[in-house]
Amino acid sequence: MITTNKAVLDWVEEMARLTKPDNIVWLDGSEEEKQKLIKQALETGELHELNQEKLPGCYLHRTAVSDVARVEHRTFICTRNKDDAGPTNNWMAPDEAYSKLRKLFDGSMKGRTMYVIPYIMGPVGSPFSKVGVELTDSIYVVLNMRIMTRMGDVAWQQLGDSDEFVKGLHSKATLDPEERYICHFPEDNTIWSVNSGYGGNVLLGKKCFALRIASYMGRKQGWMAEHMLILGVEDPKGNVSYVAAAFPSACGKTNLAMLVPPEYYAKQGYKVWTVGDDIAWLRIGEDGRLWAVNPEAGFFGVAPGTSYKTNPNAMETIKANTIFTNVLLTPDNTVWWEGMGEPPASGINWKGEPWTPDSGEKGAHPNARFTAPASQCPSISPEWENPKGVPISAIIFGGRRAKVAPLVYQSFDWNHGVYVGATMASETTAAAAGKVGVVRRDPMAMLPFCGYNMADYFAYWLEMGKRIPNPPKIFNVNWFRTDDEGNFLWPGFGENMRVLKWIIDRCNGNGEAVETPIGYVPAKGAIDTTGLDISDEVMEELLSVDKDVWAEEIKDQEEFLKQFGDRLPEEIIAQKEALKKRFGL
Repeated sequence: MITTNKAVLDWVEEMARLTKPDNIVWLDGSEEEKQKLIKQALETGELHELNQEKLPGCYLHRTAVSDVARVEHRTFICTRNKDDAGPTNNWMAPDEAYSKLRKLFDGSMKGRTMYVIPYIMGPVGSPFSKVGVELTDSIYVVLNMRIMTRMGDVAWQQLGDSDEFVKGLHSKATLDPEERYICHFPEDNTIWSVNSGYGGNVLLGKKCFALRIASYMGRKQGWMAEHMLILGVEDPKGNVSYVAAAFPSACGKTNLAMLVPPEYYAKQGYKVWTVGDDIAWLRIGEDGRLWAVNPEAGFFGVAPGTSYKTNPNAMETIKANTIFTNVLLTPDNTVWWEGMGEPPASGINWKGEPWTPDSGEKGAHPNARFTAPASQCPSISPEWENPKGVPISAIIFGGRRAKVAPLVYQSFDWNHGVYVGATMASETTAAAAGKVGVVRRDPMAMLPFCGYNMADYFAYWLEMGKRIPNPPKIFNVNWFRTDDEGNFLWPGFGENMRVLKWIIDRCNGNGEAVETPIGYVPAKGAIDTTGLDISDEVMEELLSVDKDVWAEEIKDQEEFLKQFGDRLPEEIIAQKEALKKRFGL
């Protein structure tokens, strides 16, 4: 079905005049169409068919060697007023961006097909959901968008004759890294991406729409788009409590989203349900609570480090109907990556070259990916496609801190929680053992994904706090506290369930806590360590708050917040001063 929507037809015609494709294919999302596209991609070499007995419906794709990750320095927020983009975003004036990119898009699809991808972010028929249309000259993009979104005629049905859709234009063009741009025009509901073929830059429904455009849209419309996983914890009585959590990259977001409870809890009847592993759209429900949906339909996960030890649910999810990008191809035509287990004796690396474990370089790119349907995840929640979403009891922030943050603490109230999120940071791991790496502030894990001025974003969080009658409680976690030798004090992975349990107890008015200058920390014995080989001294160390360390931390927070100037909300400054006062600084 080709839509009769005039706004869509006019826009597609205008973009086709610019990019000059040989033909235009309107996609319907059918299985038959998928098979046809896969066949074409295999013929062009865009996809490689994997061992269909071991990995049914799975394929391998290799990107250009210069095109393997999100390019933050080539990613722009194009608002008419520079201050509306703020100091943490790259800005370009919309007229300048359109003019520059028009030249790059001019004739970029000559000799190629333009695919028209209609898609929905969010469950079909949900009040949360939004429609997008992406035009692309890449079959890889089409097949990934099929997995990551609700794609096809269902989107035209939802859109009807409305002109409210996000317009996405993508062309691989020449893949020239010097002319690579990912430009967002929040005031026009538009995204233009050129000269990349890598997922994070070209699957325009993902970070581009679901975070950068949606964060701007949400602020105007009274909801929130956040870089958060959503999970449910079911207790032995069958009650499920949902939490949303924001961590910067490399802090275990997907692993937490798909957590397998340790035997001690599993035996009691606890279960963990995955609603989403990356993005949450949140709005105030009729009952005054904050409700969330996962706008995505799939997982676009980092492969290296994923194994049956770190994330068994992810490993089960990717056994079928998965597209692997930039991983190692094994002699038996399956896939391997660093951290998955024993390496094969030989293989073809992510660049398409012969490889052995002695090659001296990685077989898979460190940012190699899998794209897999969320419905295949063994821990997927029965509520994950509920159009109403799920009610959020707790919001969790976290990062990688060797000495600063305790294992877990609860903010005093919503505004204090916003300050905790606004100043959250993660450390890069330093080469020297025990030495702390570079501290990178990443507010709410949204630094690369906020579609407008981050000071206004903090203000919006504070405003939402006034509008939510029954707000979630806000917590901070840190699985990465170390001793003086640089060894992790907490076992992590499934054992993080013990911390989640304390968080949920606190939301239900239980769970013992002690007040400290930074918030409420679990009282001695409040975190159940039954069956864990962990001493009282280590638990004490994990939950300690060191005044000298925090004095330095607060100085660093102040330095970070300075860049927002007069636009920084007064309440954030008041929270910072109150924190100093509690420490007697």
